[in-house]
Amino acid sequence: MKKTGGGGGAAGDKKRSRRSYADSATDTPPKKQAVKKDVFQIFAEKVRDHKDLESRWAVLQETRVEYFRGKDFVSFLKNHPELIDLLESDKNLEVEDIADILLRKNLVVRCDRVVKTVRPGKRKLSTWPAHLEIFPDQAFSDNDAFFAWTFVNRRPLWQTLLSFCWPVLTLAICLFPVYPHQVKLFILYFCAGVLLLILCLLSMRALVFGFLWVALGKRVWFFPNILAEEATLKELFQFWPQKDEADRPKWTARLFYATVATLVIMLLRHHAPDEAARARYHKRVSNIIDDVLEWSPRLALSGMMDKQTVVNATDSHNNVTDGGPETTAQPEDDTEGETTYDQFEEEEIINAGDSKDRHY
Repeated sequence: MKKTGGGGGAAGDKKRSRRSYADSATDTPPKKQAVKKDVFQIFAEKVRDHKDLESRWAVLQETRVEYFRGKDFVSFLKNHPELIDLLESDKNLEVEDIADILLRKNLVVRCDRVVKTVRPGKRKLSTWPAHLEIFPDQAFSDNDAFFAWTFVNRRPLWQTLLSFCWPVLTLAICLFPVYPHQVKLFILYFCAGVLLLILCLLSMRALVFGFLWVALGKRVWFFPNILAEEATLKELFQFWPQKDEADRPKWTARLFYATVATLVIMLLRHHAPDEAARARYHKRVSNIIDDVLEWSPRLALSGMMDKQTVVNATDSHNNVTDGGPETTAQPEDDTEGETTYDQFEEEEIINAGDSKDRHY
């Protein structure tokens, strides 16, 4: 009868372990699993790209950043609960807890306004400050708190294509002198039209503001962000003016500026150039534009070659070799010189006669 001691069982376990080790050695190693992206990173990118979350651009430590307000973030997530489902196991968290996790993961940073006092003539602080600084307490709050995105947003396709077009545009500008005449005219009139449109827009904007400010005491700026530095492209062409939050100006100030504007207009009208001066200026500008438009490399090269030919012919005419035959210089026709001299004498006589008449 065979013994069923513990030694036999141990030997069997050793054989099975060796067999399993050999099988595992012959098997191919499993592929490395792809690193899963953080759900909060995906959530932050989706929230930032969403149109309903109102945001602005500002300067934070000499860097332009995109930021939003805490109260807007709370109302945004309440209106869009489908974005919270991206958090998977953390989708049951409160809005404040989600924001605190974003702060801990350095996806956002809490900021505060640099200017904390009301400027003269204003009733309250700016809703969207243009300059920010980092807040010491990095905790979420919806009470006048601002949060800036810290990660670089993905660049749209049209911006990537536009970045490749800038070198081509620069080269096209440098090659403007060699363009055909019709293309030069088109570019000239197009640029002049755009410049005239900008000047007319700014002038009408200033006139409307000045008239309403003097007549009604209202500060109305159409296209209020047209000269803003931190405005986005959409904000830049915003037409409707913003709400006037400043105090109404005094009637004495309005009367004073109205008087100054009237005097300036009368002074400019009195010293306006006459028709002759305007005609001379127009002719001068037209000549400059014609010189730019009519220039071409072919004419420039032909002019240089003509000058070179004249110089070479003069040198060959003046330089006579020692062993060569003597040549007598033919007298040049001095008719043109005599005519010029006669005209000069006639002009001197006429000027002298005019001076005597003025003397008597």
